[in-house]
Amino acid sequence: MRWFSVPPQTLKAGNPGQTYVRTLIMNSSGTIAVVDCIVVGGGPAGLTAAIYLARYHLSVVAFDDDTSRAATIPVSHNHAGFPDGISGIDLLARMRSQAQNYGATIARNKITGLRKRDGGFVATFDGGSIRARAVLLATGVANRRPAMQDASHNDAVARGLLRYCPICDGFEITDKRVGVIGTGSNAFREALFLRSYTSDLTLVSAEGAHALSDDESAQLSEHGIVVDPGPITSIELEEDQITITMPSRSLHFSSVYPALGSDIRSELAAAIGARLTSDGCVVVDSHQRATVPGLYAAGDVAIGLDQISHAMGQASVAATTIRNDLCELTMLIR
Repeated sequence: MRWFSVPPQTLKAGNPGQTYVRTLIMNSSGTIAVVDCIVVGGGPAGLTAAIYLARYHLSVVAFDDDTSRAATIPVSHNHAGFPDGISGIDLLARMRSQAQNYGATIARNKITGLRKRDGGFVATFDGGSIRARAVLLATGVANRRPAMQDASHNDAVARGLLRYCPICDGFEITDKRVGVIGTGSNAFREALFLRSYTSDLTLVSAEGAHALSDDESAQLSEHGIVVDPGPITSIELEEDQITITMPSRSLHFSSVYPALGSDIRSELAAAIGARLTSDGCVVVDSHQRATVPGLYAAGDVAIGLDQISHAMGQASVAATTIRNDLCELTMLIR
């Protein structure tokens, strides 16, 4: 099998990603394209990297399977440069447009497999495969949700009744009645964090008795945080509040924060042999290199703060490292 490189100028900004990607499948002459880098993930980290890589005159295809957590943000008020706030959907649309303006291709496909081959990588997706000299994983994480129907859950998030990021939107619940769903150290820390925004806090266990240490329980009590053992039987939305119902009572809140943890989307990294942390994050060095040569990671899939600004910073570092590492192999000249 023969390979040929795709120059960045052939990645037309207006090309539909799926149409373009079909041209990368092996044709009848036995050739398959090699792009400089594929980015797996269409969130803030992945799209920032795509912008940088395209502006470095590298050929880049970003695979976006519409699972970015940023798309669910109703309005972000702490992302610098938007004094009136911006929705996650609008932010991602702007970033996709910016990446495409500089020649990056956005492919609306899900990468399902990744393997090393001939000094590079082959990534497979629904309908084909693509070869790349480097791969950046920006696949993020998935929040663990409370037991709710999808439509009700999504409505609650859109209305600010259900929130997942106290760093992002704790300001918006200042002095309001707030619930935290969860138990153990993770929920304990989240409740204490929120205490700096409101004094009316209740920590509710979803399934029954709390798994809190004596010291954690004492600290919650000291700071006036109510601890309720649950279990939760239902979560219902009302006009301006969210109600958690238990066998013998119901609690009403302005907003509820699920503190149930998250699942790291690092399966592709694991499959190719990259080292992961005990939590499943991709281990990277200070330049976002994973432990497999040519593989990089940025954003929530790597160890980080789970913040858009932080993910974008990691992505810019990763993209610059990719450019420099590729330049070590083949000098980039015009």
